[in-house]
Amino acid sequence: MRIGEVAAGAGVSVRVLRYYEEQGLLSAQRSPSGQRHYGETAVDRVKLIQQLYAAGLSSKAVAQLLPCVDTKTSTPEVRGRLRHERERIDRQIQELLAARAELDKVIHTAENPGSGYTYVA
Repeated sequence: MRIGEVAAGAGVSVRVLRYYEEQGLLSAQRSPSGQRHYGETAVDRVKLIQQLYAAGLSSKAVAQLLPCVDTKTSTPEVRGRLRHERERIDRQIQELLAARAELDKVIHTAENPGSGYTYVA
């Protein structure tokens, strides 16, 4: 696949793909004219990278984890890192749920004046 096809399939820009290559997260073969050609799994890999970034992992962390994905193996250190990241995400989820609950109260008060909800900072 050419770079534009991968970008379109993964919903990212060509610039993002070049960045992933620079970071060692994605690789491409080069044609004699210098064009990038990606394997059939490139779109799925880019989507995985995007999910890991969305989960808050740094490019360094993603680079450390991808070889485990590629080989379907892991070390105790990697598993520990993954557990740590999952715990961090769980904390973020709880914080977001609490913020949503407060927002719901504010919305309820705005829609029902005099309902008695008072914001306390």
